[in-house]
Amino acid sequence: MDGAITATGITGRTRVYGIVADPIYHVKAPEVMGALFARHGVDGILVPLHVTAGGLAAVIEGLRHLRNFGGFIATVPHKTAMTGLCDALTREAEQIGAVNCVRREADGRMVGTMLDGIGFVEALRASGVEPRGRSAALAGAGGAASAIAFALAEAGVARLTILNRTADRAQALAERLRAAYPTLAVAAEGGQADHDLLVNGTSLGMRPQDATPFDLTALHAGQFVAEAIMAPETTPLLAAAQAAGCRIQKGLPMLERQIALMARHMGAL
Repeated sequence: MDGAITATGITGRTRVYGIVADPIYHVKAPEVMGALFARHGVDGILVPLHVTAGGLAAVIEGLRHLRNFGGFIATVPHKTAMTGLCDALTREAEQIGAVNCVRREADGRMVGTMLDGIGFVEALRASGVEPRGRSAALAGAGGAASAIAFALAEAGVARLTILNRTADRAQALAERLRAAYPTLAVAAEGGQADHDLLVNGTSLGMRPQDATPFDLTALHAGQFVAEAIMAPETTPLLAAAQAAGCRIQKGLPMLERQIALMARHMGAL
Protein backbone atom coordinates (compact mmCIF):
# COMPACT_ATOMS: atom_id res chain seq x y z
CA MET A 1 0.00 0.00 0.00
CA ASP A 2 1.06 3.60 -0.50
CA GLY A 3 2.91 4.84 2.56
CA ALA A 4 3.46 1.42 4.10
CA ILE A 5 7.09 0.43 4.65
CA THR A 6 8.87 -2.77 3.68
CA ALA A 7 12.02 -4.25 5.20
CA THR A 8 14.05 -1.76 3.13
CA GLY A 9 11.43 1.02 2.99
CA ILE A 10 12.39 3.04 6.08
CA THR A 11 13.05 6.67 5.15
CA GLY A 12 13.62 9.97 6.89
CA ARG A 13 9.83 10.43 6.96
CA THR A 14 9.11 7.13 8.74
CA ARG A 15 7.43 7.59 12.12
CA VAL A 16 9.09 5.56 14.89
CA TYR A 17 7.30 3.72 17.72
CA GLY A 18 8.67 1.26 20.26
CA ILE A 19 7.99 -1.54 22.70
CA VAL A 20 9.88 -1.43 26.00
CA ALA A 21 10.50 -4.71 27.84
CA ASP A 22 12.99 -6.80 29.84
CA PRO A 23 13.50 -9.40 28.46
CA ILE A 24 12.60 -8.47 24.89
CA TYR A 25 12.93 -11.74 22.94
CA HIS A 26 9.33 -12.80 23.55
CA VAL A 27 7.51 -9.72 22.24
CA LYS A 28 5.17 -10.12 19.27
CA ALA A 29 4.05 -6.49 18.92
CA PRO A 30 6.55 -5.51 16.17
CA GLU A 31 5.12 -8.12 13.79
CA VAL A 32 1.49 -7.50 14.72
CA MET A 33 1.81 -3.70 14.60
CA GLY A 34 3.82 -3.93 11.36
CA ALA A 35 0.99 -5.88 9.72
CA LEU A 36 -1.52 -3.30 10.96
CA PHE A 37 0.58 -0.43 9.56
CA ALA A 38 0.81 -2.23 6.21
CA ARG A 39 -2.95 -2.75 6.03
CA HIS A 40 -3.59 0.94 6.72
CA GLY A 41 -0.74 2.37 4.64
CA VAL A 42 1.02 3.88 7.67
CA ASP A 43 4.66 4.93 7.15
CA GLY A 44 5.73 3.75 10.58
CA ILE A 45 7.79 1.11 12.34
CA LEU A 46 7.60 -0.34 15.87
CA VAL A 47 11.04 -1.19 17.27
CA PRO A 48 11.84 -3.54 20.19
CA LEU A 49 13.74 -1.69 22.95
CA HIS A 50 15.42 -3.81 25.63
CA VAL A 51 15.35 -1.67 28.78
CA THR A 52 16.04 -2.77 32.35
CA ALA A 53 14.13 -1.39 35.32
CA GLY A 54 17.18 0.60 36.40
CA GLY A 55 17.44 2.33 33.05
CA LEU A 56 13.75 2.93 32.42
CA ALA A 57 13.53 6.54 33.66
CA ALA A 58 16.60 7.59 31.66
CA VAL A 59 15.26 5.98 28.48
CA ILE A 60 11.86 7.66 28.84
CA GLU A 61 13.56 11.02 29.36
CA GLY A 62 15.58 10.48 26.19
CA LEU A 63 12.52 9.49 24.15
CA ARG A 64 10.89 12.81 25.02
CA HIS A 65 13.45 14.53 22.78
CA LEU A 66 12.98 12.32 19.68
CA ARG A 67 10.71 14.44 17.52
CA ASN A 68 9.92 11.62 15.07
CA PHE A 69 8.98 9.26 17.94
CA GLY A 70 5.23 8.73 18.37
CA GLY A 71 5.03 6.55 21.45
CA PHE A 72 5.58 3.04 22.78
CA ILE A 73 4.08 -0.08 24.25
CA ALA A 74 5.23 -0.97 27.78
CA THR A 75 5.32 -4.59 28.89
CA VAL A 76 6.96 -6.84 31.51
CA PRO A 77 8.21 -5.60 33.95
CA HIS A 78 7.53 -1.91 33.31
CA LYS A 79 3.73 -1.49 33.35
CA THR A 80 3.41 -0.41 36.98
CA ALA A 81 6.52 1.78 37.00
CA MET A 82 5.28 3.69 33.96
CA THR A 83 2.52 5.34 35.99
CA GLY A 84 5.15 7.45 37.75
CA LEU A 85 7.01 8.34 34.55
CA CYS A 86 4.07 9.61 32.48
CA ASP A 87 2.94 13.22 32.56
CA ALA A 88 -0.72 12.25 32.28
CA LEU A 89 -2.79 9.08 32.59
CA THR A 90 -6.15 8.04 31.21
CA ARG A 91 -8.89 7.12 33.67
CA GLU A 92 -8.25 3.42 32.98
CA ALA A 93 -4.55 3.70 33.77
CA GLU A 94 -5.23 5.64 36.96
CA GLN A 95 -7.84 3.14 38.13
CA ILE A 96 -5.74 0.08 37.35
CA GLY A 97 -2.42 1.54 38.48
CA ALA A 98 -0.50 0.48 35.39
CA VAL A 99 0.30 1.60 31.83
CA ASN A 100 0.88 -0.48 28.70
CA CYS A 101 0.75 2.17 25.96
CA VAL A 102 2.17 5.69 25.90
CA ARG A 103 1.69 8.53 23.43
CA ARG A 104 4.46 11.10 23.01
CA GLU A 105 2.91 14.52 22.45
CA ALA A 106 4.57 17.07 20.15
CA ASP A 107 5.98 18.89 23.20
CA GLY A 108 7.51 15.68 24.61
CA ARG A 109 4.82 15.00 27.22
CA MET A 110 4.02 11.32 27.78
CA VAL A 111 0.37 10.22 28.10
CA GLY A 112 -0.22 6.67 29.34
CA THR A 113 -3.18 4.33 29.06
CA MET A 114 -3.91 0.69 29.86
CA LEU A 115 -5.50 -1.58 27.24
CA ASP A 116 -4.55 -5.11 28.36
CA GLY A 117 -7.91 -5.73 30.02
CA ILE A 118 -9.95 -4.64 27.02
CA GLY A 119 -7.82 -6.82 24.75
CA PHE A 120 -8.16 -9.83 27.03
CA VAL A 121 -11.94 -9.67 27.35
CA GLU A 122 -12.41 -9.12 23.62
CA ALA A 123 -10.18 -12.13 22.94
CA LEU A 124 -12.30 -14.22 25.32
CA ARG A 125 -15.46 -13.22 23.49
CA ALA A 126 -13.83 -14.01 20.14
CA SER A 127 -13.16 -17.51 21.54
CA GLY A 128 -16.86 -17.87 22.33
CA VAL A 129 -16.50 -17.26 26.07
CA GLU A 130 -18.74 -14.58 27.59
CA PRO A 131 -17.34 -13.51 31.00
CA ARG A 132 -20.70 -12.36 32.41
CA GLY A 133 -21.85 -14.59 35.23
CA ARG A 134 -18.69 -16.68 35.32
CA SER A 135 -16.50 -17.52 38.31
CA ALA A 136 -12.89 -16.55 37.60
CA ALA A 137 -9.57 -17.23 39.30
CA LEU A 138 -6.79 -14.84 38.32
CA ALA A 139 -3.10 -15.50 38.97
CA GLY A 140 -1.23 -12.26 39.56
CA ALA A 141 -1.72 -8.74 40.89
CA GLY A 142 0.72 -6.77 38.73
CA GLY A 143 0.01 -4.46 35.82
CA ALA A 144 -1.44 -6.92 33.30
CA ALA A 145 -3.30 -8.90 35.96
CA SER A 146 -4.82 -5.73 37.43
CA ALA A 147 -6.02 -4.65 33.98
CA ILE A 148 -7.56 -8.07 33.37
CA ALA A 149 -9.21 -8.03 36.82
CA PHE A 150 -10.90 -4.67 36.20
CA ALA A 151 -11.96 -5.71 32.70
CA LEU A 152 -13.47 -8.96 33.98
CA ALA A 153 -15.31 -7.00 36.68
CA GLU A 154 -16.62 -4.55 34.08
CA ALA A 155 -17.67 -7.49 31.89
CA GLY A 156 -19.83 -8.83 34.72
CA VAL A 157 -18.09 -11.86 36.22
CA ALA A 158 -20.03 -13.08 39.25
CA ARG A 159 -16.99 -13.99 41.35
CA LEU A 160 -13.27 -13.25 41.14
CA THR A 161 -10.48 -14.82 43.20
CA ILE A 162 -7.02 -13.24 43.00
CA LEU A 163 -4.09 -15.58 43.63
CA ASN A 164 -0.70 -13.94 44.03
CA ARG A 165 2.60 -14.91 45.63
CA THR A 166 2.59 -11.62 47.57
CA ALA A 167 -0.62 -11.65 49.58
CA ASP A 168 -0.54 -7.91 50.30
CA ARG A 169 -0.62 -7.06 46.59
CA ALA A 170 -3.55 -9.41 46.01
CA GLN A 171 -5.42 -7.83 48.93
CA ALA A 172 -4.72 -4.31 47.66
CA LEU A 173 -6.07 -5.19 44.22
CA ALA A 174 -9.14 -6.83 45.77
CA GLU A 175 -9.83 -3.67 47.79
CA ARG A 176 -9.62 -1.47 44.69
CA LEU A 177 -12.00 -3.79 42.87
CA ARG A 178 -14.50 -3.75 45.76
CA ALA A 179 -14.45 0.05 45.78
CA ALA A 180 -15.13 0.22 42.04
CA TYR A 181 -17.55 -2.74 41.86
CA PRO A 182 -19.34 -3.06 45.22
CA THR A 183 -21.56 -5.96 44.07
CA LEU A 184 -18.67 -8.11 42.85
CA ALA A 185 -17.75 -11.09 45.03
CA VAL A 186 -13.97 -10.75 45.15
CA ALA A 187 -11.44 -12.58 47.33
CA ALA A 188 -7.67 -12.34 47.69
CA GLU A 189 -7.23 -16.00 48.57
CA GLY A 190 -8.83 -19.34 47.86
CA GLY A 191 -8.67 -22.30 45.53
CA GLN A 192 -9.02 -22.76 41.80
CA ALA A 193 -11.06 -25.94 41.48
CA ASP A 194 -14.50 -24.32 41.80
CA HIS A 195 -13.87 -21.68 39.12
CA ASP A 196 -14.80 -22.15 35.47
CA LEU A 197 -12.37 -19.52 34.14
CA LEU A 198 -8.66 -19.57 35.05
CA VAL A 199 -6.41 -16.72 33.89
CA ASN A 200 -2.65 -16.41 34.17
CA GLY A 201 -1.85 -12.71 34.41
CA THR A 202 1.75 -13.28 35.56
CA SER A 203 5.00 -13.85 33.66
CA LEU A 204 5.26 -17.38 35.09
CA GLY A 205 5.71 -19.76 32.19
CA MET A 206 8.04 -17.67 30.05
CA ARG A 207 11.11 -19.55 31.32
CA PRO A 208 11.51 -23.33 31.65
CA GLN A 209 12.47 -23.02 35.33
CA ASP A 210 9.38 -21.01 36.30
CA ALA A 211 6.91 -22.22 38.87
CA THR A 212 3.38 -22.74 37.59
CA PRO A 213 0.74 -20.06 38.28
CA PHE A 214 -1.90 -22.68 39.12
CA ASP A 215 -1.89 -26.22 40.51
CA LEU A 216 -1.71 -28.24 37.29
CA THR A 217 -2.99 -31.37 39.02
CA ALA A 218 -6.25 -29.60 39.95
CA LEU A 219 -7.22 -28.65 36.39
CA HIS A 220 -10.35 -30.37 35.12
CA ALA A 221 -12.53 -30.53 32.03
CA GLY A 222 -15.16 -27.79 31.98
CA GLN A 223 -12.65 -25.08 32.86
CA PHE A 224 -11.47 -22.49 30.34
CA VAL A 225 -7.79 -21.62 30.84
CA ALA A 226 -6.34 -18.40 29.38
CA GLU A 227 -2.81 -17.01 29.18
CA ALA A 228 -1.36 -13.51 28.96
CA ILE A 229 2.07 -14.90 27.98
CA MET A 230 2.84 -14.92 24.25
CA ALA A 231 6.11 -16.88 24.18
CA PRO A 232 6.22 -19.77 24.41
CA GLU A 233 2.98 -20.04 22.44
CA THR A 234 1.93 -23.07 24.49
CA THR A 235 3.04 -22.62 28.09
CA PRO A 236 3.23 -25.51 30.57
CA LEU A 237 -0.10 -24.28 31.97
CA LEU A 238 -1.80 -24.46 28.58
CA ALA A 239 -0.27 -27.86 27.81
CA ALA A 240 -1.50 -29.25 31.12
CA ALA A 241 -4.92 -27.67 30.60
CA GLN A 242 -5.29 -29.30 27.19
CA ALA A 243 -4.25 -32.65 28.66
CA ALA A 244 -6.93 -32.25 31.35
CA GLY A 245 -9.61 -31.60 28.73
CA CYS A 246 -9.88 -27.84 29.25
CA ARG A 247 -10.50 -25.34 26.49
CA ILE A 248 -7.66 -22.82 26.24
CA GLN A 249 -6.76 -19.37 24.95
CA LYS A 250 -3.18 -18.47 24.08
CA GLY A 251 -1.62 -15.10 24.84
CA LEU A 252 -1.34 -13.63 21.35
CA PRO A 253 -5.09 -12.96 20.81
CA MET A 254 -5.02 -10.47 23.71
CA LEU A 255 -2.43 -8.39 21.82
CA GLU A 256 -4.20 -8.81 18.48
CA ARG A 257 -7.45 -7.48 19.95
CA GLN A 258 -5.86 -4.35 21.39
CA ILE A 259 -3.26 -3.52 18.74
CA ALA A 260 -5.49 -1.09 16.80
CA LEU A 261 -6.41 0.65 20.07
CA MET A 262 -2.69 1.01 20.83
CA ALA A 263 -2.00 2.45 17.39
CA ARG A 264 -4.83 4.97 17.83
CA HIS A 265 -3.62 6.01 21.28
CA MET A 266 -0.14 6.65 19.86
CA GLY A 267 -1.64 8.67 17.01
CA ALA A 268 -0.62 6.23 14.27
CA LEU A 269 -4.19 5.64 13.02
